[in-house]
Amino acid sequence: MSRESETNGRIPGSKSHLPLSPGLYLIATPIGNARDITLRALDVLAGADVLYAEDTRVTAKLLALHGLSRPLKSYREHNAARIEQHILAELANGKVVGMVSDAGMPLISDPGARLVEAAIDAGHPVTTVPGPSAVTTAIALSGLPSAQFSFVGFLSAKPNERRREISKFGHVPTTLVFFESPNRLAATLADLASLLGNRQAAVARELTKLHEEVRRAPLADLAAHYAHAGAPKGEVVVVVGPPDEAEPAHDNAALDRRILEELTRHPVKEAAAIVAGQLGLPRRTVYARALELKSERSD
Repeated sequence: MSRESETNGRIPGSKSHLPLSPGLYLIATPIGNARDITLRALDVLAGADVLYAEDTRVTAKLLALHGLSRPLKSYREHNAARIEQHILAELANGKVVGMVSDAGMPLISDPGARLVEAAIDAGHPVTTVPGPSAVTTAIALSGLPSAQFSFVGFLSAKPNERRREISKFGHVPTTLVFFESPNRLAATLADLASLLGNRQAAVARELTKLHEEVRRAPLADLAAHYAHAGAPKGEVVVVVGPPDEAEPAHDNAALDRRILEELTRHPVKEAAAIVAGQLGLPRRTVYARALELKSERSD
């Protein structure tokens, strides 16, 4: 390891605590197993002037576990607009400000992007203290292609909107990663199977914890399992494999059948988007054919 890669001049593993430079620190915290905290994260948590947390109770437990005690304030979606100006003022006064989420890296499906943008625009240093990530952990355990992936995050809780969102990813030639609520898991898996095809997938939950589980199967099988077993416990990550390149092209008759089927349930634009996602075809092409079929049916 070169000296340039050492953090703040500190050799990894040492017990020295050099003063931290002022700025905003985005600190990754364990996604399950509390021992996954990094040495550098502990240094920054110990040396920050103030810490902002998604849930101060969760962060207080983490600090106590490691014998730390720092000023701790709430930063959540509902108070972000009000708190951000206060944080910017602290940064302007040369404070070391740390931000943590309940688990993993701040800003990943959590608030904070606007604050980071504002801090950068104001000329304040912003850095990260990397660590555990549910996204990369789930991909590594899924057994699915990992060279390229697209992180989607949480889908809409509204069924129709969720289906529209999923349909946008039908042609994306990479592994897909979703976060999902346990209570919506079975319905989302069924929608994924319907709109993307019965791709290989994995459902990972309780990652790094005692009861960690990764269930690997085609999407339709996973949907059937959770529909029967009920909502699982814990945080859930869904990993969906890329489209099968070897799958034969859909002929025109098959395309027309799919469009006509969706037209019985959806307007033209939405039906075209769904079919395009299912078959991996350009949306514009499917939309044009859907208009033709609707016109023919009206004649």
